[in-house]
Amino acid sequence: MKPTLLVLAAGMGSRYGGLKQMDGLGPSGETIIDYSIYDAVKAGFGKVVYIVREYFKEQMEAAVKAKYSSVKCIDGEPLEFVFVTQELDKIPARFTLNPERQKPWGTAHAVLMAKDVIHEPFIIINGDDFYGRDSFRIAAEWCRSHQNTEGQYSIIGFEMDNTLSESGGVSRGICFYDEALNLTAIAEHLNIMKDPDGVVRGDNSVTGEHVELDAKALCSMNMWGLTPDYFAKSEAIFEGFLEQNINEPKKEFYIPYAMDCIIKGGIGKCDVLATPSRWFGVTYKEDRPGVVAKFQQLVDEGIYPSPLY
Repeated sequence: MKPTLLVLAAGMGSRYGGLKQMDGLGPSGETIIDYSIYDAVKAGFGKVVYIVREYFKEQMEAAVKAKYSSVKCIDGEPLEFVFVTQELDKIPARFTLNPERQKPWGTAHAVLMAKDVIHEPFIIINGDDFYGRDSFRIAAEWCRSHQNTEGQYSIIGFEMDNTLSESGGVSRGICFYDEALNLTAIAEHLNIMKDPDGVVRGDNSVTGEHVELDAKALCSMNMWGLTPDYFAKSEAIFEGFLEQNINEPKKEFYIPYAMDCIIKGGIGKCDVLATPSRWFGVTYKEDRPGVVAKFQQLVDEGIYPSPLY
């Protein structure tokens, strides 16, 4: 069984100033997604599903066809690519869209767009985040061991100090879990950074309190492992979400919210899988030089070839 990689690439890049998904950051113009796909193929993935917006779908498809046409899976078969679109009007027919709404419904809604094209265990990633090869190896192993299970999901947790930015505070969801490493909650914290005294601190999003944080605490970087039965559960949760929020122009349906409903509703569990990888990514244009330097360093160290393809 070859798991599927689901890439969330529908973000419009308004803060970044352009399509992050298409920005060449590697020494030979590689995008962050290029590195994710390279690591995923090495880990045994067989299909890549892109969630995109309709207005740049054709551009993305052309770029993918040109770049990956010769890429083979570890069994020698061609790597499969599928494109699906996320638009704000893709909601159940019984709901009437608020005309004030200008953007889609968030990451969990984006995942639902792939329900008709994914029938095997799969991993979700952001298109503008670098996760590292160990993360994909861990995720692939989880998928292969859960190909015949239902109601069991996973999140790949990164150590907090492996996700901090050198240019300012970041927001992170800290994972809480029981002795069996089952996720119990994700607590969002804002403005997280390492202070001059070496201590990591951030603002609790609920209380607003500025608190000291464990630098080794596992946090979510939106890398999830799911089985296909997740779609039906999430679809039902989304309908309940819309019943409460259909007229709210800015409310979004996020994956942590859907997973929280699944866990608290007793219809599924979520394994917390720790990865030693160091995350990095681009949010603002100012992040770009640092990411370019990191990819150059990885190439210089022999971790990645240049060009990748």
